Amino acid sequence: MELAEPFTFVVGTDGVLRLAPRRSEHVDCADAAMVLGAGEISFTREAGGWTVDEVSNHSTGYCPDVSSWSEVARALDSVELERPTGFTHEVVFRRCPDCQEHNVVREEDFVCVFCGSDLPEEWNVDLSA
Repeated sequence: MELAEPFTFVVGTDGVLRLAPRRSEHVDCADAAMVLGAGEISFTREAGGWTVDEVSNHSTGYCPDVSSWSEVARALDSVELERPTGFTHEVVFRRCPDCQEHNVVREEDFVCVFCGSDLPEEWNVDLSA
């Protein structure tokens, strides 16, 4: 039996994986705290138990970098869930240095969709800054 739809997830600064219904906000799932990772995750039931079918860093509340995978993997390993070797869908987020809007970079086009400015190639969405 497969679950009907993915879950919203966060990995707290304590390394704990937290799940919420998909339509939940990531910031609510984390009680507005800082996180090490966030995104969407789905599971499949196999003979040995549940496994991670798909996992992404798709969270417009936290806009996590793709490098957050290591923390997500560590959290999944700590609860002994079989998982992929990386995000099955990576989302590249950047904050525009000119208008400060958050962008999803598609097809490596590092141009702000709001004002047309160039976006940095390095991740720059840090909510603590």
